[in-house]
Amino acid sequence: MGEQLTRSDVEKIREEIEYRKLVVRKRELEAVKEARAQGDLSENFEYKAAKQDKNRNESRIRYLEKMLKNARIVSDESKDDEVGINNTVTVYFEEDDETETYRLVTSVRGNSMQGLISIESPMGKAIRGHKTGDRVLVKTDGGGYYVVIREIEKTTDDSQDTLRRY
Repeated sequence: MGEQLTRSDVEKIREEIEYRKLVVRKRELEAVKEARAQGDLSENFEYKAAKQDKNRNESRIRYLEKMLKNARIVSDESKDDEVGINNTVTVYFEEDDETETYRLVTSVRGNSMQGLISIESPMGKAIRGHKTGDRVLVKTDGGGYYVVIREIEKTTDDSQDTLRRY
């Protein structure tokens, strides 16, 4: 089963692949040529570093191309009153008596430190498709916990989101 991506994710991945092939690849090849021209390659740190950078770029291109090849396209549309992809959701944690706000995104954009939770995470799976006021069980390896959906804000702009690194 491939990665779940929205059409916007696919476009971002294609843009990154194109940029890496047309801009980064050229720059990295030039850096390898310059370092190679400095002489003895066995003790040439610049050459080794340039080769590593070039290989890292090629690896990223292959990774992204494979992701696109195996991807499943999912819709980021949802009903006005239910949690869907790109929606900002305020949830109340019953056990902790705390409220937190997250935005539900695909896993390639997930970043919990920025409040972006993946639709494939336990929280994302649990709240997706639910409505304001719903009490939802978030299943974890150790059992689970309940959250109450307090507010759903329809957000459609994902232009500032970046793709995760591997």
